[in-house]
Amino acid sequence: MSGAFADINVSLTEHIATVEIDRPPHNFFDRDLIGQIADAYGELDDDSRCRAAVLCSTGKSFCAGANFGSGQEDRSGNEEFTEDGFRNTTGQLYREGVRLFSAKTPVVAAVQGAAIGGGLGLALTADFRVGAPEARFAANFVKLGIHPGFGLTVTLPNLIGQQRANLMFLTGRRIKGEEALALGLIDQLVPLDEVRSAAHALAGEIAENAPLAIGSVRTTVRQGLAERIARATDHELAEQQWLRATEDAAEGIRAVAGRRPGNFQGR
Repeated sequence: MSGAFADINVSLTEHIATVEIDRPPHNFFDRDLIGQIADAYGELDDDSRCRAAVLCSTGKSFCAGANFGSGQEDRSGNEEFTEDGFRNTTGQLYREGVRLFSAKTPVVAAVQGAAIGGGLGLALTADFRVGAPEARFAANFVKLGIHPGFGLTVTLPNLIGQQRANLMFLTGRRIKGEEALALGLIDQLVPLDEVRSAAHALAGEIAENAPLAIGSVRTTVRQGLAERIARATDHELAEQQWLRATEDAAEGIRAVAGRRPGNFQGR
């Protein structure tokens, strides 16, 4: 491994890689972080010693999504809030996200805490998820006044079914670890202090098998997924773009930052 990553730690032991997000306590993501993970996956794909990977995080949250701040920024002075700036910044982030779905190495996510919004999207890039009762999952975009992103309109219905995904999308509710297991959001539920070791054990089960066969099967079952994500994120971005310019979106960001219900006006 190159080792030249600012916000992630990458190691490889006995055919299993560990890709650890290191932005505690909540591991908010941006384009640079997703790009670093994608670069690490690319290096692991090219390393014949690596047969499976564990995606994990330091700190309290797995990934609490993007850090929108208070919502009180001067939008006229922030290029990310302009029409072109938002499309360019978020569009580039989503292109980096598509690279995660294109990676060849099987990934197990170790979800020890909150996976919220885009953080849920990041967790769903993995093949499997191991979680704790303390973990929380939410597609809370409507509480922010915007449209779901990070390919969640594809990955979440694929995983738990369209109706259950609709319930999460339209309520923005948080799902606890036990319910996440029942829904199929996670594959294993273990005590908090065992999440990472259980994820490595599952990765080990994968890694002990014939690597060429694993690659062949995974390519078949994920056929066309990256292309579907690319098309979905183009649409998600277009919807997010016009909604981001609304008063409701500004209120939603303030409300979530202030841990209160939004006072939405439909404009």
